[in-house]
This record gives sequence, C-alpha cells and structure tokens, in this order.
Amino acid sequence: MTLNAMIFAAGIGSRLRPITDTIPKALVKVGGYTLLEIALRKMKGLGVSRVVINVHHFADQIKRFLYDYYTPNMEIILSDESKELLDTGGGLLNAISYFDYGADILVYNVDIVCNAPISKLIEQHHKDNNLASLMVQKRKASRYLLFDKQMQLQAWHNPSTGEEIWHGDKNTEVSSLGFGGVQLLRYDFMRMINNSKTNFPIIPEYLKLAKDYPVKGWLADANTQWFDIGTPEKLKKAQLFFENGSHSIESFF
Repeated sequence: MTLNAMIFAAGIGSRLRPITDTIPKALVKVGGYTLLEIALRKMKGLGVSRVVINVHHFADQIKRFLYDYYTPNMEIILSDESKELLDTGGGLLNAISYFDYGADILVYNVDIVCNAPISKLIEQHHKDNNLASLMVQKRKASRYLLFDKQMQLQAWHNPSTGEEIWHGDKNTEVSSLGFGGVQLLRYDFMRMINNSKTNFPIIPEYLKLAKDYPVKGWLADANTQWFDIGTPEKLKKAQLFFENGSHSIESFF
C-alpha cells in the first residue's frame, strides 16, 4: 500500500528562542543532523513514497536546504504557508492536493526525535482499520489525550487550566496519555473534516470524528527514547544523550 507523509515544519518555534531568531526550528541540529533530515531519513526508512513539508518561519532557508537534498524514490513537496500559519489541521487540509489519492498519511512533527518502531504503529493501524492512529506515551505532559480500555479516543485535557473537550460519557474509565507527535491517517480523514476556518488544530477534529469512527491510541513501548525539541533546555538534553556515545542518532532513523 502506498504511504505518504507530512512533516509539520512551519512552526515559529517561539519556545526555542533565541535559537529560532535566526533559523527555523526544522534546521536545528541534534547529533550532527538537522531535525528535518532526521525526519526525512525516518520517512525513507519506512518506505514513504511522497513527503509534504509545510513551511512558514524562515521558509527560504528550508527551501535552500532541500534544494541539494537527494532523496531517491521519495518525492518531496513543499506546502508554503508563508502568508499565513495554518496550524496542524489547517496545514494538513491545505496540502490535500499534494497527496496520492487514497494513500495513508503519516504525520510527523519535525521537532520530535524518537526511536519508536513506527512500522508497528502502521501495522496496528491497518489491522484495526483505524481512521486515525495516534502515538501516545505514559509520561508527564502539559496536555493529555484520554482513551478508554479499547484505546479509543475519548477526550482532551489541560491539567494546568482544567479545560477539557469530551465527545462521549465523562463517566467512562480512561487513561491519560501524552501525545507523541506521530499520527497515521486514512486519506478519508481529510474528506471528513468539517471546519470552515483555514487555521485550526487537528486534535478537536479527531474528537469530533471519534464519536463514530475508530480514532485510537498506539502506546509506545516504555523503553522508547523520545525527545521533544521544544526549548533550549530540551535541545541540550537531547544533544547530551547522543554525545555520551551510548546511542547513535542513526539508530533513530
């Protein structure tokens, strides 16, 4: 089955300042590679045939980087959001014409570095015939996705503000899990989005559709190494991890 991908690389990276005052987050380096190249190498290893990358912040720098980036058997297409940053849902929908019709779409946040076996997520997605499969983890997070015993998405929760979005019964027994920035979607998902805005996040769309369709969590193994390169402190933590020599960045591709 043909597999396409989208790398979310348009973010301003405000939490990574002052680093992102001069370069886009996608070109920050970890283990000697830019975050964008790490993501692209992972896509290639999974057999992705076409990758769409959305760009906004310092878009020209990303374009120059990709101009000389050779990817045999994997097509790279840019979705330019220079005029308006469209958020995750809007960015995905804006790129719909770039994907192979009917192909599943692996969506990957460029600021994520992890060695989770994404091939197993893909396998589970097809086995369960999910509309969407979201990589999640048992970890402390600023926001949580809530799943029932069958790992069907039930709600979103912000513990600092108490804000919640539910699609079902609040009395349902749920587990609170951190979203890992990796998700696999059936092509049909984009046809089902019902949002009149051009700029909107994707999680509320999952919650709307989870009422009637399988939108499930895929729990990453407890031994998975996962880094969210969201702040200078988190970047330093990831850099030290690879500098100590016990893990190579290449093993994360």
